[in-house]
Amino acid sequence: MSNPPTLQSLIGGRWLGREAALPLHSAIDHALVYHTHAEAIDFGEAVAYARGTGVPALMALDFQQRAARLKALALHLMERKEELYQVSYLTGATRPDSWVDIEGGIGALFAYASMGGRELPSGNVLHEGPALTLGKHGGFAGTHILVPRGGLAVHINAFNFPVWGLLEKFAPAFLAAMPCIGKPATATCYLTEALVRLMDASGLLPQGALQLVIGATGDLLARLDGADAVTFTGSAETAAKLRVTPNLIARSVPFSAEADSLNCAILGPDITPGDPEFELFVKEVAREITGKAGQKCTAIRRIIVPRAQLDAVGARLRERLAGVVVGDPTHPGVRMGALASLAQRRDVGACVRMLAEGNETLLGERDGFAPLGEGVAGGAFFAPTLLLCRDGMRNAAVHEIEAFGPVGTLMPYADIDEALALAARGKGSLVSTLVTRDTALAAYAVPIVAASHGRVLILEREAAHDSTGHGAPLPQLKHGGPGRAGGGEELGGIRAVKHFLQRAALQGSPSMLTAITGEYVRGAAVRESEVHPFRRHFEELRVGDSLLTHRRTVGEADIVAFGGISGDYFYMHFDAIAARDSQFGQRIAHGYFVLSAAAGLFVSPAPGPVLANYGLDNLRFVAPVAIGDTIRARLTCKRKVDRNRSDARGVGQGVVAWDVQVTNQDDVLVASYDILTLVAKRAAPAALG
Repeated sequence: MSNPPTLQSLIGGRWLGREAALPLHSAIDHALVYHTHAEAIDFGEAVAYARGTGVPALMALDFQQRAARLKALALHLMERKEELYQVSYLTGATRPDSWVDIEGGIGALFAYASMGGRELPSGNVLHEGPALTLGKHGGFAGTHILVPRGGLAVHINAFNFPVWGLLEKFAPAFLAAMPCIGKPATATCYLTEALVRLMDASGLLPQGALQLVIGATGDLLARLDGADAVTFTGSAETAAKLRVTPNLIARSVPFSAEADSLNCAILGPDITPGDPEFELFVKEVAREITGKAGQKCTAIRRIIVPRAQLDAVGARLRERLAGVVVGDPTHPGVRMGALASLAQRRDVGACVRMLAEGNETLLGERDGFAPLGEGVAGGAFFAPTLLLCRDGMRNAAVHEIEAFGPVGTLMPYADIDEALALAARGKGSLVSTLVTRDTALAAYAVPIVAASHGRVLILEREAAHDSTGHGAPLPQLKHGGPGRAGGGEELGGIRAVKHFLQRAALQGSPSMLTAITGEYVRGAAVRESEVHPFRRHFEELRVGDSLLTHRRTVGEADIVAFGGISGDYFYMHFDAIAARDSQFGQRIAHGYFVLSAAAGLFVSPAPGPVLANYGLDNLRFVAPVAIGDTIRARLTCKRKVDRNRSDARGVGQGVVAWDVQVTNQDDVLVASYDILTLVAKRAAPAALG
């Protein structure tokens, strides 16, 4: 670029920065491509804007509406992803590397939008039940709620995933109504800036929901308080420094770190070169060494194999890595690009020299390394490097020094216990892979490995068809690890959203708990009327609307008929002698007959607003129903979730959960469950012609 542009920060709702400061270079040929800006950021303004504008704007939406915004934002970014790809190559990433970063990040938005739509309520109070009776007379109960904290989230990210790193933190925080201040690593911040510009231009983000810091964080962390949160991704050394920021400690500001770690892959002792799992192991290790040029916090650094297979694994890995074409990521045939910067190349080189002391180099720069492309001599390319440590139990360096690039160290073990001990010497890692076909071995090894790893992948031929691989954190599962890996948790489905919410214990009467949580708590007052609850449209229903049904006496004919229809001739229902000797002392009705009979008691059969029953939750058969017992049901509107959806005719729909209690003639609870139904809204009046 002849006149490299100056990057800007997004602070207080405006883009800040005109004067050039720090030069940023292409990872491919070291050409000057951008500058950071010289203007100082007023972090007092940024914090005040997040709290004063961002929090109210996000709280004006509920969980469901924020989930819908996330989906719309994901669609907006997906339509414009090529703009991000055009910038991403400057970081040295190949198209597949950029796919993981760009479309992986957008995929996280889609995933959280979907999970939020399915699992979060309409409102800003998340009930974490069930409620518990705390008094003898049923008038005092307790439960837990999660509510927005009213603060902001500061996300400090590493250089290796400029898009995914921001989005995977932004998505759960946004759902939790926490405005975000994102601070990308400077080396690749130009790609994050391009992303945030697309997000800002979408018009989908409430004012103050997202700010961007280009450059240092200044006194930002000193301005936070207990309602705020900080997340960090990067080196363990930097995480340790940030964690002890005096203000964060003094104000008990939640701090979550996801740090680089010495992840491992273990080849089980049952696998030999003739097995498909042997090639799966080699392929996975090679992919993790070369993917993103090894610049992944989840990359495999330690390759732990049976001593008997050491030479075979070493030869096969060396062959595979030597065949990887390195160079300009825009060059046809290139499979591995550059490191993010020359500084990063220097750091990796220094670490490799330390690791090589006392170990053997099986593959490295000396083996004909020649990147493809014009101008690559000035780029930050590094040769795929394979080291061999013959005694991992005595060599501490291989468990302490991480070369954050395309580098892996092979080490043998004598038995599975030694392999597990080697894995644990990493002092806490994000992810490990165990390749084995032996289920007993896996059952023995995994609990031990899991104690020091945040995620464990068991890889064998059956899982390989669908496996996302060792290094792919999924939005639905926890990402993070103990010890050196930071001790934090990112991702993890709705668990991640809860990290940004405040949990509180709630005590009071069932009626009060119902009013506060927006979810019916048993024992609360109910509302009964002549209108059957199933005849009410979604917007007409209120939590607590209830129906107490007529009664039905269960006869022997019911049991015989249900057995014939279902094919269930279990002895408790048909063998009087065997049933007499059971804990119940007599024949009893099928539990599923009780369920069906209850439905017959409360269902309103005519067409109406209730469109479909699509599931049962929390089903329990609490007490037996014998021949001659009389049952009835209470149906109560428990929870309403407006998912802001319409059918093909434009008629809106919502989800209603109904609490069902089936009791006998003595008012003893015999069955308990929730029914989930799709309920129509009232159709909008037709426009007058």
